[in-house]
Amino acid sequence: MKTINYLFLAGALILFSAFTIASTINWKVSDKHSVKFSGTEVEGVFKTLEGDVILDQNDLSASKLSFTIDVNSINTGNGMKNKHAVSDKWFDAEKYPTITFNSSEVFKEENQMKVKGIMTIHGVSKEMTIPFSFSDNTIKSKFSVQRLDFKVGTMKGMSKKVSDKISLDVTIPLTK
Repeated sequence: MKTINYLFLAGALILFSAFTIASTINWKVSDKHSVKFSGTEVEGVFKTLEGDVILDQNDLSASKLSFTIDVNSINTGNGMKNKHAVSDKWFDAEKYPTITFNSSEVFKEENQMKVKGIMTIHGVSKEMTIPFSFSDNTIKSKFSVQRLDFKVGTMKGMSKKVSDKISLDVTIPLTK
């Protein structure tokens, strides 16, 4: 009888371990992603996004998200605006070629998943908490940044037409 109990216990532990291991998945960003931005007098997309995602929906504290956007991949639909966007008057892509986000914490608050981490734009790093959803192997998020907090477009004589608040609409399909 003891042998049967031990076998049952061992089997249950193995089964539980298998489910625990399976619930933590390392993901890669698919090239079908979408990083759209918009504000007054500006809208477009970043075409190049790379990242790594470790997501454990059973234990969000074990999750990590990191993303890198190539600033030179900006596309506003206007060649001249693209040139201005990567110039030293705005993003200064030569000096600051990437936008990065690295998580420090993933958690759920009021049935909404959120990721806290450091966003670095134009050489300025700020802690941000960003809401997101995850379903069908896809991360989706809508949030905004204040471009002046990151010193984007702050040079004297820059257009006041572009809003400080820039809205982002992010869709990131993931692959295993």
